[in-house]
Amino acid sequence: MVKLFLSLIGFVTLTLSSSAFAFLTITATIDKNPVVVNESFVLSITADDDVNSNALDTSKLMKNFIVGRTSVSSQTSMINFKTTRTTKWSTVLIARKAGKFIIPPLTVENQQSQAIAINVLAANDPQAAKQQELFITTDISAKEFYVQQQVTLKVKLHFSTELKRGSLTEPTLENANITQIGKDIENETIINGRRYRVIERTYAISPQQSGSFILKSPVFSGEIMVQSQRRNNFLSFAETKPVSVIGDEIPLQVLPVPDNYQGAWLPSELLAIHQEWQPSVDTFTVGEPITRVVTLTAAGLSEEQLPEIIMPVPPGLKVYPDQAELHTGMNNNRLVSQKVRNFALVANKPGTYQLPEISIPWWNTMTNKYQLATLAAQTITVIANPEQEEAETVLLGSENIGVTSQAEIIYVPKTPWLQWLFLALWLLTSLAWFLSHYLKNNDGREKRQKPAKINDAYLALMAACKQNNGEQALDLIVPWFNKTAVDKCATLAEVSGQLDSDEFSTEVNALQSAIFGKTQQSWQGQNLLIILQKLNKTAKVTKTNKHFSLNP
Repeated sequence: MVKLFLSLIGFVTLTLSSSAFAFLTITATIDKNPVVVNESFVLSITADDDVNSNALDTSKLMKNFIVGRTSVSSQTSMINFKTTRTTKWSTVLIARKAGKFIIPPLTVENQQSQAIAINVLAANDPQAAKQQELFITTDISAKEFYVQQQVTLKVKLHFSTELKRGSLTEPTLENANITQIGKDIENETIINGRRYRVIERTYAISPQQSGSFILKSPVFSGEIMVQSQRRNNFLSFAETKPVSVIGDEIPLQVLPVPDNYQGAWLPSELLAIHQEWQPSVDTFTVGEPITRVVTLTAAGLSEEQLPEIIMPVPPGLKVYPDQAELHTGMNNNRLVSQKVRNFALVANKPGTYQLPEISIPWWNTMTNKYQLATLAAQTITVIANPEQEEAETVLLGSENIGVTSQAEIIYVPKTPWLQWLFLALWLLTSLAWFLSHYLKNNDGREKRQKPAKINDAYLALMAACKQNNGEQALDLIVPWFNKTAVDKCATLAEVSGQLDSDEFSTEVNALQSAIFGKTQQSWQGQNLLIILQKLNKTAKVTKTNKHFSLNP
């Protein structure tokens, strides 16, 4: 009896289990039909039981579709003591090309879904324009261009529904540098009577290898809001739906560097170099710095591709180059880059100087010709510094103080032995005067032959003020003062105390506040430059009553 009971239980269990597998049904649906090429749609596979989430194999779909992410959900409900379980897979698909296709049957635990016929419309199909909720357009500035030449790609994401969330990938191109330019631009437009919000993004693309390539457009993946079909008398629910969209692929032809080109490779639509002088005068003065601003502008090149600007100078001129400033922007849908460099020039002596020509070779991509961007040679005139000449005159004049121009007349008594005594003393005095006068004249000639050198620290300090370089000016004040002062100083406070100038102290305090304050501010060195030139014009007396010179 017991054996019969156990056999009955086993038979019932086996029968129920077999019935469960026999009645497992798999259904497949898509959220829209027809669909548009490069625009996503959702394939849903539903099993009427609790099934392993990894049971669905979607590899068959890759032949005609781009397979996106797949999400799995399970649901259990009980109505009138009857339990219902379902497992649902939602897969995002994107059609690769237009045409009529079949979504093949998919298998879940030995059970298959039905096949689905789907119609994929081309992007320019009139029917497609009416139903597109989300699409991407691309516009590239050129499809045939030179290696390392920059082109711009504009990507526009259009959507007519509410986006819940999403992300846009970058375009991809083999062996190329791709950089986004600027920030996203948002606006609205109307296409075929439908209002779209548009997010525009611009990229600079520079291929590093010649040949034929395919530029793959960005892919947008996200979620949009859809109205739920589940409603009651009081509320309606909004749900989200995953979406993806991709732009068209763009074929590109990248040309190699021409065989006859020489120099650093700079392919550009336009490359120009120009200069300006600060101050803009015809003649310059010894010891006073002037600034030459050289600007290099190029279209279709990144700021990293712009070459170094070097300015050679003839003997007698010192150059203090500043760090280059780089700028990039868009002008008439073209990428434009600039490199600006300031050169502070200081002359050691008066004269006429010729600055050599500055030439930069480049390749004109509009005319396909080799060209030179040239800054012509320029002649400048430097005049003597009156302040320096006055200082040298004072220095040389002080050497002759106390020297008589002619010998003194000595009256000697006629006493014989006294006559010889005074004669001997007179000869010794004359000899001493002659030796002293000879040595002083030799020393003066040597000093006149070797005029005092210009104080390099003073010139560098002047250049820092002209360039508005506050940090460098702070570092040079103490060395400049110690170069010529009698009492050496170790700090700025000591220098201010020695100079005893309210103007100087106020300007140094303003400089320190601009650099080391809580909020850093821009500093202009013109005021300090004027104060230093005043101090250079007139020697001051220190608190210890010792004289010092500020002549450069």
